Amino acid sequence: MSAAAKNYKITLLPGDGIGPEIMTVAQTVLTEVGGQFDICFEFTEALVGGAAIDAVGVPLPAETLAMCKASDAVLLAAIGGYKWDNLPADQRPEQGLLGLRAGLGGFANLRPANILPQLIDASSLKREIVEGTDIMVVRELIGGIYFGKPKGFGVDEHGHKTGFNTMIYSVPEIERIARVGFETARKRKNRLCSVEKSNVLEVSQLWKEVVCRVHQEEFPDVELSHMYVDNCAMQIIRAPTQFDTIVTGNIFGDIISDAASMLTGSIGMLPSAAVGTSGPGLYEPVHGR
Repeated sequence: MSAAAKNYKITLLPGDGIGPEIMTVAQTVLTEVGGQFDICFEFTEALVGGAAIDAVGVPLPAETLAMCKASDAVLLAAIGGYKWDNLPADQRPEQGLLGLRAGLGGFANLRPANILPQLIDASSLKREIVEGTDIMVVRELIGGIYFGKPKGFGVDEHGHKTGFNTMIYSVPEIERIARVGFETARKRKNRLCSVEKSNVLEVSQLWKEVVCRVHQEEFPDVELSHMYVDNCAMQIIRAPTQFDTIVTGNIFGDIISDAASMLTGSIGMLPSAAVGTSGPGLYEPVHGR
């Protein structure tokens, strides 16, 4: 390394399951790539997920979040596993991931799904269906039904126990993820498909209204289309190459991005990023546990 080498602080979160193994390889690759571009990485490791629960009793220790906020980027391997599946929902390892996303302000999840020639025959679909697939799913990550309130358990008028969650988005939340979607599309084939359920959901009606306005006012050069989420789930299997960039809400993006990733043959081979307007991004070299 030269005296003028760039230095970056990276927080490593190996997490659970195959996570430590993944992190060892990812760290080796980063170091090798950094050496080729005169970049020096300072790595610090922290606990998250099931490993944190076992060590200190919570899925996201305050020390881990503070360390992540003080770094230039965060690299996460895997969270969760069968060992912790019977814990109460608010104490499971996945709460550590939600806390990380919210704590770092990573509202935009970028999930690519493109076909590598070496893996095309590993896809569960026919070669002629998936060949040429290159999709980027832009998923809103810190709003919607996973974070909406009120949520919890209650009792209905018949005395039956109920569970409820709130799917809610504000205009600023939709505007900022829409802009990421349009900007991403501009860097690709200039086509954006907004996925929602505006035929039955008020929150999706607002989503569509805001996306259309942002398109008209700021990104008229981008080709915008709309699709209901159930149709999108079908179309992404029927004819995946029709899609370029997709923008959608939290729960819809969770489902659609996993479906898209399996077109490539293995969800475990695909990376993702959670980024915001400031602060470090949260990067995952693979998707799995």
